[in-house]
Amino acid sequence: MHTVFMGDLHLSADRPDISQAFIDYLNSDLSDVEAMYIIGDLFEVWTSDDIADPFTDDIAAHIKQVSKRMPIYFIHGNRDFMIGKEFAAKSGMQLLPEIKVLDLYGVKTVVLHGDSLCTLDKSYQRFRRFRNSAIVKWIYCHLPKSTRQKIAADIRHKSQNGNQDKSYVIMDVEQSAVDALLNDTHSQRMIHGHTHRPAIHELDDNKQRIVVGDWYEQGSILIVKKDSAELQQLPFSAKK
Repeated sequence: MHTVFMGDLHLSADRPDISQAFIDYLNSDLSDVEAMYIIGDLFEVWTSDDIADPFTDDIAAHIKQVSKRMPIYFIHGNRDFMIGKEFAAKSGMQLLPEIKVLDLYGVKTVVLHGDSLCTLDKSYQRFRRFRNSAIVKWIYCHLPKSTRQKIAADIRHKSQNGNQDKSYVIMDVEQSAVDALLNDTHSQRMIHGHTHRPAIHELDDNKQRIVVGDWYEQGSILIVKKDSAELQQLPFSAKK
């Protein structure tokens, strides 16, 4: 038996190759999987639960079927931080806090999306604190749907343009932030996404940082067993 982690799928209706790879995986033989964790950015953008469409409803239905056989946990990412209880119920996912500590086969493991660790990106961290404010979220949820959609589109556009001018160092996690979280949570292992740089990093004191891959060119999952952790690619079956 094993546990699966994935993130940074960035599902959207205009990338059917990604969504098909995800659906194919959900429909595959998962008899050896005892739990699944989706650690952020399941969707390319999420405006709010009350703005549904056939595409997101279809994704929810496929996740729901799997959730009948195993628990599926979700941690918000920077693109879908507005996913709420309504979509969670529709898809059968269990919402987790931003940082979750697990006893994963005897290894204390801290799991998160990972954007909070990119502390060198000062402008993003300021925006992140702003968008996480309860007051800001309340105001946003009470705006007209068309206004929320425009705000989401503008944020996505500014993020894409802004990242083009940022170095890889700034957009990557900062080692001191990684060390601090591992120490604060007394964890031996960290699992996160966000950076789109899949790797298994061996750290000092026999600690480990594992980064799940994105789904832009192929699917990517992390398989964690009692005595191993392995990153696995899932080829796309459909063309762009």
